[in-house]
Amino acid sequence: MAQTDCCGGYVSSIYISSIPTFLSWPDCPWMELMTNNLYCICMHVLSMDILNTYATRSSESVVTTVDVAAARELISPAGGHRYLDVRTEEELTRLGHLVEVDGSLNVPYMFITPQGSRVKNAQFVEQVASLFTKDEQVVVGCQSGKRSELACIDLQAAGFKNVKNMGGGYLAWLDHGFPVYHINHSPPAQGTA
Repeated sequence: MAQTDCCGGYVSSIYISSIPTFLSWPDCPWMELMTNNLYCICMHVLSMDILNTYATRSSESVVTTVDVAAARELISPAGGHRYLDVRTEEELTRLGHLVEVDGSLNVPYMFITPQGSRVKNAQFVEQVASLFTKDEQVVVGCQSGKRSELACIDLQAAGFKNVKNMGGGYLAWLDHGFPVYHINHSPPAQGTA
């Protein structure tokens, strides 16, 4: 049988009966009210803890995303940001770099297995930490903006404070007609984008 608790909700008699029996003194009319209040307080504390944990996690995973035009300005010499490309080496070789090749920093967020599937780079954060300080301003990019967003979440969780995701990635960069650099300085092959 359900009973109303102190918060106006319903408390199942199963929950009330699970409260320690030393609180259930016989012939005590106020004990039921006290039991309901104790249950309500416990549930309130538990729900606040869950909400605080969720709020903390969700605030940590909020990623700042900038469009490719803003990203281009940020990674220009005057912009003060460094660029981290999280595509695979194969993608960079085939499709090109978004900054001068000698200034391009690449740490793949995922690798392609021999079977053709993708697996996360288990050393990603450690590899990035060897190239960047946690206070540096970094724009993170990939092919379409999805891997770079996940990379930003992982980096923020590791204490990197100034990472930005380049929304749309390489594909949006091409759509805007921005330059792409190749090691051999030749344009990408037809149909690779």
